[in-house]
Amino acid sequence: MITGLHHAQITIPEGTEQEGRTFYCDLLGLEELEKPDALIGRGGFWLQVGNSEVHVGTESGVERLATKAHLAYKVEDIIYWRRLLQKNNIELYDSIPIPGYERFEFRDPFGNRVEMIQEISGLK
Repeated sequence: MITGLHHAQITIPEGTEQEGRTFYCDLLGLEELEKPDALIGRGGFWLQVGNSEVHVGTESGVERLATKAHLAYKVEDIIYWRRLLQKNNIELYDSIPIPGYERFEFRDPFGNRVEMIQEISGLK
């Protein structure tokens, strides 16, 4: 039996961890977790997202703009996130509507697709 999601992993180019922390920790406000000593040498960093984790690994030679793979962050105030990201010159894309949800997409500084999604009360 699967009981939940422990973590999902995305990747950024090797050597861009500080830029990744600036985006994910400083701008998005996600908390960085301490990686186990055995994994520190592999690069990247880990983030706490609600009850789950996002592991940001490093790999080069990946065309991130060519994939539909993405993470969707559940938010409480999607208007806040739209404004914050636009204020920081992040290009936003409207998503195909899903009944009961408001959502939009963008690409992180490395090309990873990201979605922000908010449930609209009573419309699911």
